[in-house]
Amino acid sequence: MLTRELSPQHRELASEIVRFTRRSAKRYKRSRTSWGDLFVDAYSWALGIGVSLTIAASFVLALRNEIAQRASTANSIIRAQWLVLPEAVLWTSVTFAVLLVIGNLARKLGPMTVNGAESTWWLTLPVDRRPMVLPPFARKVALTAAGSGVIYLPFSMVTAVDRAPMEHVFASLTFGAAGAIAVAMAGIQQLALLGPRLGKAIATAALLACSVLPAMPSSPWPAALVGVAAVALFAVVAPRAGQVKGDELVRGGAVAGHAGASLFMMDSNEVLRALGGNRKRVDGGRAASFYAQPARGPLWALIRADAVAFLRLNPPLTPPILWLAACNAILLVEGGLPEFAQLAVIVIAGCATASGLGSVARKTALVPELDALLPLHPALVRTSRTLMPCLAMAVWMAVLSGLLVLLGAANPWLIGVGALAGVGMGAGTLRAATRTPPDWTAPPVETPFGPVPRAQLGSLMRGLDVTVLAMVPLLLALYLGYVPASLVIIQAVLSAGIFLVVVLTRPKRI
Repeated sequence: MLTRELSPQHRELASEIVRFTRRSAKRYKRSRTSWGDLFVDAYSWALGIGVSLTIAASFVLALRNEIAQRASTANSIIRAQWLVLPEAVLWTSVTFAVLLVIGNLARKLGPMTVNGAESTWWLTLPVDRRPMVLPPFARKVALTAAGSGVIYLPFSMVTAVDRAPMEHVFASLTFGAAGAIAVAMAGIQQLALLGPRLGKAIATAALLACSVLPAMPSSPWPAALVGVAAVALFAVVAPRAGQVKGDELVRGGAVAGHAGASLFMMDSNEVLRALGGNRKRVDGGRAASFYAQPARGPLWALIRADAVAFLRLNPPLTPPILWLAACNAILLVEGGLPEFAQLAVIVIAGCATASGLGSVARKTALVPELDALLPLHPALVRTSRTLMPCLAMAVWMAVLSGLLVLLGAANPWLIGVGALAGVGMGAGTLRAATRTPPDWTAPPVETPFGPVPRAQLGSLMRGLDVTVLAMVPLLLALYLGYVPASLVIIQAVLSAGIFLVVVLTRPKRI
């Protein structure tokens, strides 16, 4: 069988099968689409993208000018910096983190995959699989390289205002090639050419080296070096593309299809379920002693079950720690960033951390009928679902606030304000998990950006709204530089109100 799969005849047969499938799919799509619809869609997309790019370019230029004219610590929420982090270290760390995200996403999504229809009959044929999986893999590498380079260009313009235009181009080309290396390394891990731990270690080391090179754009040699490395890695993966196991191809295709459909339907809960669904490690040791305690009534039994589920799902500790480091690093950067940029990073970190702690709520929200069978009031059931995210977010926000106090951002009362804000943010995870699916029967609203699905965006923002609202008093305290006594009361009332609204509101179902 292996000898026949590697023969030229079977490779040509596989290519013919792929071409036939592509032609049939294109013919089917053309039969269901008119030229008028295509023109309207193209015009709407072009208008929306053009306006969005214009506004984004204006924002990037304004931020670039403000950073270029800033004083050392004149516009920072830290009034006196006792520790300074060089800008090059911070931006290199950000570049490395983005490359790690690209590599992890590529590994979760494949990068070599087949969809459901292809896995039904392609994988069962005794032919070479390389013509089936190599062209999509090559497109992924090329699109990742192009997208990474385009995205890095404004980042380079904002973070390195003293560079010449060609240096920005060289830095973008270097980062684009680094993105291609991240996808190629994911392909090597998928082929199992290296052990799991060794493969991760080598990929991390390679991406770390690639993250340093965009900071040296004075000559085209870094871009050429990374480009040659990307081509070499692709040359290693391409001849072996047909050796990927069938179950791995199906797994990557299922995850990619689930995530892509969820993005198209603007359902962030399903996106998180798709990306986190392949985590196989479940630890019972963390919750064994707690689970062994006797239950005292149905409410305590439910609270214990939710706590055990929260611990057994192994909430990843690395992302919250990295977000803590990012919040503090952005305050210590040499020269000081604008206040609104520092506060925006804190808001993004809080929302991302809160979203990562809502895995139990998202899983239980899939079958709400089971909650209806419990001998408890629905409000008590939702309270039990919210306790662990609220506790975890209160601890995380207290740690963040404590670090900000050590840096001199405000007085120690900020720790209490942060812990109270974490309660409201934890409640937002349940609100986000039980959001209604987007109502696609509601027509979009015409705006200068093109048609905007207002009803769908409203559903997407559910949960995120109260998470940001719970952080407003904390952000105000950071802006003022101290914590008034009235602000502590306001934060306590606001967090309690958010918690009560979330647990007392019945989620709507379509």
